[in-house]
Amino acid sequence: MELRHLRYFEAVAETRHFGKAAEALHMAQPPLSQAIRRLEAELGVELFTRTTRQVALTGAGEVFRTDVERILRAVDEAVVRVARFAQGVEGVLRVGLTGSASYRQLPALARLVKRELPHAMMEVHTEMLTPAQELGLIERRLDIGVLRPPIRQEGIAHRLIAEEPLVVAAPEEHWLAGAETVHIEQLRHEDFILYDATLGSVVNDAVVRSCLASGFYPNPAYEVAETSAALALVAAGLGIAVLPDSIRSAPREGVVYKDIEDALAVPLALAWRADDDSPLLKRLLDVLERNDVFLPAAGPENDKRAGHVL
Repeated sequence: MELRHLRYFEAVAETRHFGKAAEALHMAQPPLSQAIRRLEAELGVELFTRTTRQVALTGAGEVFRTDVERILRAVDEAVVRVARFAQGVEGVLRVGLTGSASYRQLPALARLVKRELPHAMMEVHTEMLTPAQELGLIERRLDIGVLRPPIRQEGIAHRLIAEEPLVVAAPEEHWLAGAETVHIEQLRHEDFILYDATLGSVVNDAVVRSCLASGFYPNPAYEVAETSAALALVAAGLGIAVLPDSIRSAPREGVVYKDIEDALAVPLALAWRADDDSPLLKRLLDVLERNDVFLPAAGPENDKRAGHVL
């Protein structure tokens, strides 16, 4: 059974007339009649009753028409989808994000994709530290990652989208809650909630380097794998956490956020496989470029544009 035979059947079923169906199909009537006869022979049923005055669907023809319409509609939709995929306007984007980026950058990215690429879908994986995202990209489980350089795996391209200052998250009853300004030195005797040291957190590295620059090593009271867990422990009064500024987009009952005057900033980047030739990825990168998501080359303007869209 050929697809064209189904289209022949649909035309006759719709017009109830072989001559009109042949005209609509831009073919002669005899070949159309022969094709329908062959289709009926293949199915072993009569699809039409024919008289000199009219053509009508049989009961079997009515049943067949319902399925044929569904099949042809699916085929037409598939043709449209594959064309959109080739043009980079349809497909699935598998996105990985760090914990803090999930709160600020994910909503902005999702809004941008919905507006600029309405036929694309996002498959979102949150709470992924940079090493896990790098592995996901290399193993082709992710298409893009919102992560924190440096990137250690070869074959991954990236562009910076923000330079985020570190802030302190403290319990609302903590003395820090009433402080106007906070310096790293003031955190010397605090219990720190850090990311699990075995996970290779870039944020952890920045926190430790900030503390070492002030002459002390942070006291690791708890280690967690996820940002949400860190905030839960802070809310419980079990310590403080030093996190990127985007965490402010996740207000948490029992937690206050304070700027740190002399802490390091942490970069945030969008990364992808350097050899990925997906039309959808290329279209997304173009959308991000046109919407000023990427930071310009290194220079003082970076601070002004950090997080402009994402």
